[in-house]
Parts: sequence; structure tokens; C-alpha cells
Amino acid sequence: MVALERITGRRPALIWHKETSIDPIDMIILPGGFSFGDYLRCGALAARSPAIEAVIDHASRGGAVLGVCNGFQILLETGLLPGTLVRNAGLKFVCRETSLAVQKTTASLFTDGLQDGQELTIPIAHNEGNYFAPEDQLAMLEDNGQIALRYTKGRHPGPANPNGAAHDIAGIISENGRVMGMMPHPERAIGDGHHSADGRIFLQAALEGVAK
Repeated sequence: MVALERITGRRPALIWHKETSIDPIDMIILPGGFSFGDYLRCGALAARSPAIEAVIDHASRGGAVLGVCNGFQILLETGLLPGTLVRNAGLKFVCRETSLAVQKTTASLFTDGLQDGQELTIPIAHNEGNYFAPEDQLAMLEDNGQIALRYTKGRHPGPANPNGAAHDIAGIISENGRVMGMMPHPERAIGDGHHSADGRIFLQAALEGVAK
């Protein structure tokens, strides 16, 4: 919320998870966090909150949806995006900066304003960020141009892939390019004291994309 307000100069509307309807809006963002304490599976309980039906309805009408970290997990639990997120390969919580490479995708408001191969420095903070899908589904994502962000070595110490995600996947989009989920936290990289301002670049491009 703070990141969006700093970028746009406008305070975004907050939606309580028990609300059953959402007024017409440009984009819904499901933020990171530990919804319901991450009990059962991360995002599984939140995916059954009353507000999610309105999110699904918004997406079904072509509305834009961005899920970050736990928000990505929720989108997978709802079926709005394919695959699942499991425990990090090292079985430890990982919190550090990562380098991401923007991928050439199908037409999408989330990537059209970025360059193919553009490198972004955006931090992660998760325990279950290891993206997994069957090989045929991974092949489909590759063929359809649905992989939006991949982990890459960049200039940071440690492994390029911080969690063991299949095909180094850090973020994916839906077939129509209107729904995106990503594990890194762009809102933690908007300058103003943050080490990187690349999250601002990503969010600004997405906001400009949805406004077209």
C-alpha cells in the first residue's frame, strides 16, 4: 500500500478479506504476508475467503490481478495460475536480494513495459517459494510465453536460484497476460532508503500497462 501510494500519489483502496463484492477497479493486488499463519498450505485458507470469489470474478472479466509472495501462493490455490509452491530446496526461510531476468512473454500489461532480458534487483522473503509443476505443464508455460521472471546470477552472492524453483521461475502470468504471480517483493525495492529501486520500475510499468 505504501509503495503504491508513493508511486502514484494516491492511496489504494483496501479490501477486507470478508467482503463479498469489490467495486470496479483497475487492478487487484494480493500482497505478501502469512495469511492465516500459513497453516495447512500457504495460501490455502486465504484462497477460500469470501473476497476471493470477487477476485476470481474480476479476473474472469479480464481484470488485472497481481499476487506477490503469499499472494502468488493464493493465486495458485485458486487455480487462476497453474502449478504450486513448495518448501525451499534448502528447507530454510530465505530472505535476501535476488537478480531477476525479465522474459519475453505473450502480450501482458506486466511485461510489455519492460525489456526482454532486463535485469531487476528485487528481494525475496519466503519459506515456500520453490515453484513446481509437472513437466508437461512447464513445457506449456515455456511454449505459451507465460514465464515472466526468472532468477539469474546477477551480482549477488549465493546461488542464482535461491529456492530450487523449476526452470528458475520467479514469476508467471496467465494465458491472457492479465494475472501475474511472483515470489519477489517489488514493494521492498522502490528506493527511498531501499537498496534497489527496481521494484518501482516493475510496479510503474504494470500500472502504466493497466491504464492503457
